[in-house]
Amino acid sequence: MPLPLEGLSAIVTGAGRGLGRAEALELARLGAAVVVNDHGQPGRDGSGEASAGPAEQVAQEIRAAGGKALAHCGDIADFAQAGELVDLAVTEFGKLDVLVNNAGILRDRMVFSMTEDEWDSVIRVHLKGHFNTTRFAAAHWRERSKAAGAAVYGRIVNTSSEAFLAGSAGQPNYAAAKGGIVGLTTSTALALARYGVTANAICPRARTRMTEDVFAGFGRPDEGLDPLAPEHVAPLVGYLASPAAARVNGQLLVVHGGMVAIVERPRVRARFDSKQDTFTYDELDALLTPHYADRPAGETFAAAEVLGLKRG
Repeated sequence: MPLPLEGLSAIVTGAGRGLGRAEALELARLGAAVVVNDHGQPGRDGSGEASAGPAEQVAQEIRAAGGKALAHCGDIADFAQAGELVDLAVTEFGKLDVLVNNAGILRDRMVFSMTEDEWDSVIRVHLKGHFNTTRFAAAHWRERSKAAGAAVYGRIVNTSSEAFLAGSAGQPNYAAAKGGIVGLTTSTALALARYGVTANAICPRARTRMTEDVFAGFGRPDEGLDPLAPEHVAPLVGYLASPAAARVNGQLLVVHGGMVAIVERPRVRARFDSKQDTFTYDELDALLTPHYADRPAGETFAAAEVLGLKRG
């Protein structure tokens, strides 16, 4: 019986460690040939010298298990290098079928003390990095579809975060980037559906180098798989990359520890209509202030409350 991704090729960014590594190994286990991308900088803030080591190590793991893999240590936040990454997959494997965007960095700071560089660098790697690879992969699929006169096979899996859903006080740059990724995903899903391409986003919760502080108080179990292990997330990525997920498009899914939640698009919670041509301050005060009267001062709306999830 053929494997679900047999004959397909994939790119996974940020695949030298953590979530990306688990996702690359899972795609290879399901039969895909994988380009393992990781810039290889040792600091989770994007600091340190770039290195081919992490990407090559994962590629070697895949090859040792009998799979096909190449390493690429380019910076996906650089437009030209992202194009080179897609070109590498097409040149070496004949085409690109799956793009998993996972690469990211952290530069945490409260909004009142964040520097311009801390803001720009996180937006650059997360949001621009997702756009760069998506742009070149989308062009590849569009050209193939036009040449064939028919739809082609294409899958994009982007990485957002519950920080976008529920907020994260010390991560305004990260939360904004992850929210932007959701907007990029839904826009891409609409634009590429006609070519046979789907685009979805996940909000994973996993213990990695980037989340070591967030989950510092959550101990690892003495036995069995850690509920926060990246291996809980990877199967969903494998599914979304597969032919079985052909009808899943423009979706946002939260995943961790044996749980998957499908997030609805925002719905109107309450509506107020003016009794005249336009609202006045007094009218808005009379309508909106009572509506929020029962909420504790300073409390914000959290979509995670609707999902019954704790913030991650």
